[in-house]
Amino acid sequence: MTTRSFAIFILAHVCVFMISTSIAQLVIDTNGEPVEAGDEYFIRPAITGNGGTTLVNRNGSCPLDVGLDQNSDLPGLIVVFVPFSSNHDDEDVRLSRDLRVQFLVSNCGQSSEWRLGERDATSGRRHITTGRDDGTVGSFGNFFRIVQSQTLGIYNIQWCPTEVCPRCWFACGTVGIIRENGKSLLALDGGDALPVVFQKE
Repeated sequence: MTTRSFAIFILAHVCVFMISTSIAQLVIDTNGEPVEAGDEYFIRPAITGNGGTTLVNRNGSCPLDVGLDQNSDLPGLIVVFVPFSSNHDDEDVRLSRDLRVQFLVSNCGQSSEWRLGERDATSGRRHITTGRDDGTVGSFGNFFRIVQSQTLGIYNIQWCPTEVCPRCWFACGTVGIIRENGKSLLALDGGDALPVVFQKE
């Protein structure tokens, strides 16, 4: 093999590696297509495939919390993803990058963005509620990230906004389920990470 042929061979393999690495970083929906920022999706449990994320009235008052729809025939509420780092030439949602998750419904006159709530005194877990942080330093509760589970095409959602604040220390956690008064609520700090898929509306 000549030096020129060897150089072309190496360049081709580098390109294939770069393309495959880029694809591996993408979040893929149930149709096998990349999840795109601003498009409409349902977040559904991967194990049962039934129900989906929705707003739950946990305490009889606002803001409403995030949970799973008890009617398994419904896909839940539509969400959109808004990446923290927006590249207008690339609208794909990528793994382990900070983003906002927002329901496309009204919510007591407040923002319908997912937000990390305070630690519950009874369960010791942090519920996922809704609303916008006040924007002060240290307010990063609206930023989540999608991470790959052990199975391709199935994901977990985490709260760990280190892209927003690289120098901060966070008590990161993975979203799971907590049962409370017959309701299925999303919360961190449990051993029951919720595997999910993203279904385009």
